Amino acid sequence: MAILPDSRALATRRSFLALAAAGLCTRPLWAKPKPAKGRQFEIADIRRTTVKVPFRETPARNMDREIPHWRYSEIFEVTLNSGRVGIGETLLFYTWGVTEDHDVQRAMGRNAAELMWDDSLGAGLQMALFDAVARTMDVPVHHLLGRQVHHETPLSWWNIDTSAEDMAAECKLAFDSGYMAYKTKGRPWFDLWRQMDAATKVVPADFKIDMDFNDTLLDAARAEPILARLSEYPQVDIFETPISQYLIDDNRRLCEVSDVAIAMHYGHPRADVQVRERLCDGFVVGGGASDLMTAGHFAGTNGMRFWLQLVGTSITAAWSLHFGAVLSHATWPAVNCHQLYVEPLTTEAIKVKEGVAQVPDGPGLGYELDRAAVERYQVAKPPRRPEPARLIETTWPNGRRMFIANNGQVNFMLTVAREGRMPFYEDGAETRLVPNDGSRAWKEKYQRARREPFMERARR
Repeated sequence: MAILPDSRALATRRSFLALAAAGLCTRPLWAKPKPAKGRQFEIADIRRTTVKVPFRETPARNMDREIPHWRYSEIFEVTLNSGRVGIGETLLFYTWGVTEDHDVQRAMGRNAAELMWDDSLGAGLQMALFDAVARTMDVPVHHLLGRQVHHETPLSWWNIDTSAEDMAAECKLAFDSGYMAYKTKGRPWFDLWRQMDAATKVVPADFKIDMDFNDTLLDAARAEPILARLSEYPQVDIFETPISQYLIDDNRRLCEVSDVAIAMHYGHPRADVQVRERLCDGFVVGGGASDLMTAGHFAGTNGMRFWLQLVGTSITAAWSLHFGAVLSHATWPAVNCHQLYVEPLTTEAIKVKEGVAQVPDGPGLGYELDRAAVERYQVAKPPRRPEPARLIETTWPNGRRMFIANNGQVNFMLTVAREGRMPFYEDGAETRLVPNDGSRAWKEKYQRARREPFMERARR
């Protein structure tokens, strides 16, 4: 297979787009912008608002174990001299790039069309710049990205690892909401087979379940029997990162023997290595606009399918739809996680029917900010990632109990599994967040688990 280089050759094209957006050169054939007048693309104001959006009940019960901080987003409203306002958001404590104060300062007064391809601005500001420029030109954001090749794009429902009962309930809700794909986490602290048995009873065979292991299957020898057993379920469609992506020989082996497609995060190891060594069947693609386009075109020229993984509320999900419109190989269901929240931050929710959402054709993102919701959930911006005390208990049928507590690291529980310091995918595993009852016993157990996870053996 000939592999086209993963280069920055798109820079010239991006410059052309920026100039076209400003009316300074012949416009791209796929765009129909109005001619620029004066300094209408200059940034007149940037407004930032931090919100804390509640999770729905089932996601909350599970997200609160490990990533409760996903509730916090920063909303951007960028006003241009044209009078048009663009919106964007940054999921503050899980993002490819946070917008800092100095990013806002260097953007003020600049030409938004010239600046918008700069990924270093961070998620929320970059998104809002594209939206504002597109609204000023009276075109959809995807007209600024390239030629439209898809008019609809598949979306996946997402939740973190859950109990079997919660997974079944979420899969059923996803299907009833028009989705045909569900992405979750494969973890040794839950019984995979109970999860799949419960979930597959409530959805049809053509509803797809994708499982991300975050390299907790450790190596090919241990991964093979688990993946083979899971592949017996007709709903299982994609395995993501079963083992460390840098284990070249082991990943090649898994890709050769698996009947289910294997996805890897793009560029780890280098994308050309991933393709040449046949380490995966497709990619997980995220990041800023420039990186997304580079990765998307590399995947397309090398025949690699991928899903867009851009995480946030409905604002980010809307942004993702526009990249799905122009990237030919973004045909795996996009993962945006906006289904976690009690309500969207846009006045209209993203509608999914038979697994796909329509690409917006209105100006900008094609969705409007729900300012009432933003005001309702507005909070002071936390100076650092919130870290509430959490004690987590995993049990097995033989009576063993393992306790793990948060230790200041985001992946405190995942790290234990990656290092092989907990029982490896045993049947019957169950996990729960132990409520803090304020007792001395809870505090002592929490402090001990915070220092080092520990096991309590069954009493005879």
